Amino acid sequence: MTVGTEAHGLVVVDKPQGMTSHDVVARVRRLAGTRKVGHAGTLDPMATGVLVVGINKATRLLTFIVGTGKEYTATLRLGQTTITDDAEGEIVLERIAAAVTPESFEEAAAAFRGEISQVPSSVSAIKVKGQRAYDMVRKGEDVALDARPVTIHALEVLDFRKAPNAKTTDVDIRVRCSSGTYIRALARDIGEALGVGAHLVALRRTEVGPYTLDQAKTLEELAEDFAYLELDDAACALLPNRRLTEDEAVEVGFGRRIPASGWEGPSAAVDPSGAVLAIVEDRGEDAKSLVVFRPGDQP
Repeated sequence: MTVGTEAHGLVVVDKPQGMTSHDVVARVRRLAGTRKVGHAGTLDPMATGVLVVGINKATRLLTFIVGTGKEYTATLRLGQTTITDDAEGEIVLERIAAAVTPESFEEAAAAFRGEISQVPSSVSAIKVKGQRAYDMVRKGEDVALDARPVTIHALEVLDFRKAPNAKTTDVDIRVRCSSGTYIRALARDIGEALGVGAHLVALRRTEVGPYTLDQAKTLEELAEDFAYLELDDAACALLPNRRLTEDEAVEVGFGRRIPASGWEGPSAAVDPSGAVLAIVEDRGEDAKSLVVFRPGDQP
């Protein structure tokens, strides 16, 4: 079943392992029957879980989703360091992790809660002198990325398992963090703090902003029934809702400014019928439309 170019909304996909985010977008294009499709925040091929995809007019919402908080479950393997900080890269150093206990892991992890400075993985998609860092690494070039501030709102240990050979230890964690946090880098840094190294062997994104794994559908499920969040519901879940008067709705529909709300940040401008007309944000004494979904005189 395809929905075509008249459908506007967000598809919350449970991305499978082995596919790139671009692969998922291409599949959704075919399923939806429209070319105007994009995603909010890349997931590595080895990762699974929530990938928010916009179709048609809802692609304009994606920029407001990218910067929202994320939640992940992940498995760290202590005792092995890889060139990519995850299981897809070559092991470059092995150290015995038998001495690490749940208590010592918790002590090390405590230093990474709150606001921290993190150096992204060298195989990230960050651009250095116009080139993607991962492309430079694959060419054998040394890449030094600058540290950046991120926030780890919560870091919880779910399970702690020593390997039968007692050389490595796998730790399952749940992480709630700010946008821009690299879980691979977090695994690497916790491992170094413990003195044994570590890399990421599994990663599942469970939340992106207000959109959760409970809402997510696999590509197989979407092929059977293409379920998506209507634009109005998606925008109202994502942003504070500013209820407009009829006069304000007319002004917003034509892209004109309305009186400021006194709120910080963007909000969904909702007309008296419940339709989201635009995303607006205060600029001084007025509120300006950042995006207009329904121009004046259009349904």
